[in-house]
Amino acid sequence: MTTLARIDGVKVHPSVTPERVVEACEREMSSLDNPGICIACGEDAECCEPDARKYICEGCGLPAVYGTAELAIMMM
Repeated sequence: MTTLARIDGVKVHPSVTPERVVEACEREMSSLDNPGICIACGEDAECCEPDARKYICEGCGLPAVYGTAELAIMMM
């Protein structure tokens, strides 16, 4: 996997790494957790569909939360 500079025009926060996305995907498969990640500020989000795109981040307020499965596909 590679780190993307931008997704849908939003600069990807440096903390959104392939390793972090894979870990969140594994957590989703082994628990009831539905993680998402804000690509703008790097904050974790809860209750995200795996294919979520542009959900509103509770931290920064931007439509930049993506489901972990969606991010994994984008970073391949």
